[in-house]
Amino acid sequence: MQGFDPKFKDFPDYIIGITKEIWEDRGIATLHHYYSDEIVVRSPASVVTGNQNVIGATMATLAEFPDRTLLGEDVIWSGTPEEGMLSSHRLLSTATHLGDGVYGKATGKKLVYRIMADCHAKNNAIDDEWLIRDQGAIVRQMGWDPQEYAANLIASEGGPENCVQPLTPANDMEGPYKGHGNDNEWGQKYADILTRIMNADFGVVEQEYDRAVQTEYPGGVTGHSFASVDGFWMGLRASFPNAKFKIEHQIGRDDPLMPPRAAIRWSIHGKHDGWGVFGTPTGADVYVLGISHAEFGPWGLRREFTIFDETSVWKQLLLQSGNL
Repeated sequence: MQGFDPKFKDFPDYIIGITKEIWEDRGIATLHHYYSDEIVVRSPASVVTGNQNVIGATMATLAEFPDRTLLGEDVIWSGTPEEGMLSSHRLLSTATHLGDGVYGKATGKKLVYRIMADCHAKNNAIDDEWLIRDQGAIVRQMGWDPQEYAANLIASEGGPENCVQPLTPANDMEGPYKGHGNDNEWGQKYADILTRIMNADFGVVEQEYDRAVQTEYPGGVTGHSFASVDGFWMGLRASFPNAKFKIEHQIGRDDPLMPPRAAIRWSIHGKHDGWGVFGTPTGADVYVLGISHAEFGPWGLRREFTIFDETSVWKQLLLQSGNL
C-alpha cells in the first residue's frame, strides 16, 4: 500500500493491527505516528480534536479497564492508498472495571460490548474518525439504566450549563475526508433497505431479510428472525417519525472467503415527537448517529449489526426537557 508501513499486508491488516498495537500492546505513544496531529474524532457523546486529546482519553480508558481487549470482527472499506481509504471497523470488546473513572468507583464487573469506527487513513495515519460505542450495553452491565446514567453524567459534569454537549450538526467539525464511500451493489442494496424502513415500508423486512437472520442491536441485544428486525427499527423510527433520515456514508464489498457485505453510516435528525423506545414524546430536537453492517446470503440479509449511543440520545432529551 503506497504510503503505508510495509509490515501491513493490506488495509484491514493495518486497521486491526494498529488497534491491537495501541490498546493491547500498550503502544499508546504510537498514536503520535498513526494519528494525525489535527485529527477530528466524533462520537455521539462529544467531538474531540487533536491527537494529544485522543492520547489522554486512551490512557483514561486503560486506567479504568486495564485488561481491555478489542477483537476485530470485520473491516469494510473503500478508497485507495493514493487518495485515502475509509474503514468501517467492527470490534467486540471485553473489559473488567478495575479502576475508578467515568463509570464511577471500580466495581470489578466484566463487560462485553461492540464498537464501530469509521476511520479515514492516508500515508500511514488516521486523520478523520466517527466512533460509536454501545454505551447502552456498557451501562446496563454496570447495573444502570441508560436514562439514569445520562442524568448522572449531566450532574457529574457540572449540570446542564457546563456538561459536555453531545454531537449534533451544530457542533460537528469538518475533517479532511469528503468521500461518500463506493457504488458497490451491496452497499446500494443495504442503503435501499434502510431507506425503505425509515420511510415506514416495513414489508421490506420479510422481502429482503433471511428468515433466520441474526441481529446485534444496541444494548448488546442479540435477536433472530423478522420480529427482531421489525421491533428494533420500528421502536427507533416511532420515536422520531418526522425526523430526517440520511445516509452519511455507504460501502459495499465482495471479498474472498467473505459473504457480500455492506457498511452504512446514517443519521436521524429531528423532533422526538412519537411514542417509541424513548418513552413519552418531549418535542426535543435530537441527533442520532448510527453505523450498521450487513452480511448477505442466498436467502437475503443474514446478519445485521447496528450501533447507536442510547445514553447520548437520553442526554439530549434530558438537557432539553429539563427533566433532571
